[in-house]
Amino acid sequence: MNIRALDIPDLKVIEPQVFGDDRGFFFETWSREKFLQSDLDLEFVQDNYSRSHQGILRGLHYQIRHAQGKLVRCTSGEVLDVAVDIRRSSPTFGQWCSVVLSEENRLALWVPPGFAHGFVVRSETADFQYKCTDIYAPQYERTILWNDPDLGIDWELSSNAAPTLSGKDAAGTPFRDAEVFE
Repeated sequence: MNIRALDIPDLKVIEPQVFGDDRGFFFETWSREKFLQSDLDLEFVQDNYSRSHQGILRGLHYQIRHAQGKLVRCTSGEVLDVAVDIRRSSPTFGQWCSVVLSEENRLALWVPPGFAHGFVVRSETADFQYKCTDIYAPQYERTILWNDPDLGIDWELSSNAAPTLSGKDAAGTPFRDAEVFE
């Protein structure tokens, strides 16, 4: 398992070592020992699974209390995954990184507490799975507007295709007005 930082150093891409033959493949999706070796002391309390269709955009979500760290992966299909640093005291406050996660590349992304998170589906469908470090607390859930011009996120959408959004995501809060972490 190879764990490397992105341009925002707290975001980590996890590349598993895959063992395969004509029968199929095997790899570890998470190893406490290997994460500890990379100074990631994580305790997960919940696993989530979603399926979405092409063009669905989910995000940018976070919880202002019961902040969740998320270990995310796409196990079927392909997504562009995005994380935004919303920790005011961070030198990368307001910056974002994106990573393509797919069943082909088998990468995972560690998104620590203090980040808003979202993804857009690039394949016909995508199965998205993630482990969380805290409980889901809907009363503390917040959504930042996915296309906020102050963030300038490149979702890599084709020029004539608008994403499909939930009502909550379409009505997201502009970044400048969002409740953030100190």
